[in-house]
Amino acid sequence: MKSVQARKGPAAKSRTRRAGKAERVVVQNVNHPGQSRPLDAAHYNAMRDAVLEVLPPRSPGLPYAEMSRAVLRHLPDDVFPGGARAGWWLKTVQLDLEAKGTIAREKSTPLRWHRS
Repeated sequence: MKSVQARKGPAAKSRTRRAGKAERVVVQNVNHPGQSRPLDAAHYNAMRDAVLEVLPPRSPGLPYAEMSRAVLRHLPDDVFPGGARAGWWLKTVQLDLEAKGTIAREKSTPLRWHRS
């Protein structure tokens, strides 16, 4: 299988590429600016759609625990059977969408997120 090098910088934003047979999408992390890595596009896109569906458009947002419960109802069972690995994908997508400015983290206790 071919290895895929993650691109850095603005050109890496939401790029979907082929690596072997699975579609890949390059994700960023708000906690590690300038770093990115390719991940499975089917899982990423399903979780991204679910996150954007459940988050409110403005403050007050949802705390992580509520967001975690809410996205499960919106995930396709063929991609996340029984919600398997949804927690890891939620955190990954949440950090990526923050890095891209699609969602915003509120400075509150507990932390809350809403769409930007």
